[in-house]
Amino acid sequence: MGKRSSVLLILEMNNLVPYQLIRSKRRTLALLVTRECKVIVRAPQRLPQKEIDRFLESHTEWLRYHLLQQQQKAQAEGAVSPEEKAEYIRQANEILPQRTAFFADVMGVFPTKVRITDAKARFGSCSAKNGICFSWRLMRYPKEAIDYVVVHELAHIHYKNHGAEFYQLIASILPDYRKRWALLKEPPIK
Repeated sequence: MGKRSSVLLILEMNNLVPYQLIRSKRRTLALLVTRECKVIVRAPQRLPQKEIDRFLESHTEWLRYHLLQQQQKAQAEGAVSPEEKAEYIRQANEILPQRTAFFADVMGVFPTKVRITDAKARFGSCSAKNGICFSWRLMRYPKEAIDYVVVHELAHIHYKNHGAEFYQLIASILPDYRKRWALLKEPPIK
């Protein structure tokens, strides 16, 4: 692991944003905004601070946009009451196995099981043994987005990667999959 330090970044007049600087054996600079709205800058060990400052200055708009996006996601996530969560889980247990069975038949694949989870970082996953998991949080998105995640995870039964053939399979089922995928980048609607 690299050397860590904390620094302040000035976004606008009187608006300081703390960031964590992680220096390591890397060749490039990277900027990340976490789910917790923390800013992380990864830099080569010997890169002068002036170059890091220039990099940050040139990415101010990008940073402002992504901080806002993560703040909106965090606010939307926190808006679920225990009763709403229970209802989303009920809906997920009712709808997702049905949609999975429908698309599995269309695609000619056979998932070994379908589970509903409390995952926060991903909407779905496919195990090496072809078990499919979906987060109940997926129910907060439009039906088109839900179907995209179902088809995406089922496509992993054929392809355990995100290569060209994987996306060709998805496109053969959902030609507008890019629009559906984009819906997942928006704050939840429900």
